[in-house]
Amino acid sequence: MKGEATLAAGSFSRWLAEMRAALRGERDADVPCNGCTACCSSSQFIHVAPDETDTLAHIPSKLLFRAPGLPPGNVVLGYDEQGRCPMLADNECSIYEHRPRTCRTYDCRIFAATGIDVDEDGTKVELGRRVRRWRFDFSSEEDRSLHQAVIAAVDFTRERKLSATERAVLAIRRGDDQR
Repeated sequence: MKGEATLAAGSFSRWLAEMRAALRGERDADVPCNGCTACCSSSQFIHVAPDETDTLAHIPSKLLFRAPGLPPGNVVLGYDEQGRCPMLADNECSIYEHRPRTCRTYDCRIFAATGIDVDEDGTKVELGRRVRRWRFDFSSEEDRSLHQAVIAAVDFTRERKLSATERAVLAIRRGDDQR
């Protein structure tokens, strides 16, 4: 990418351990966004579970819709005509301290780690640009070995009819599930 500097994504093995912990609900993802809001403006539906009462109290109910295929009480927060989260105000999350679990665990580096194109449908152009800038450190044998396992898991997901996000998360979780 001409004119765009790469972004240090950190040690692959450390990132992977932290990402898996976030996916298990043990912690929030620690993403060095540095003011980037590409994920907040990429036409993404945000799942909010019924147990997220604090989050639900901070989102106007008119912005929430029943989550298809999930039990009653599960809702999604949609996006506006420009693909932006309605909780994004002045290029910042207006409910950051109360944001949904989905946002707390989201880390766009998952696409760089798996080699999956986040912009497969052409609606996530800015997010795709951000993802292509991330560079992981593979300085240890563990980093390289874990990355090879993730890529093998990505190959496993190719035959499934899943979104880019679902495939990336499945690939990351697959190695964790086999422990």
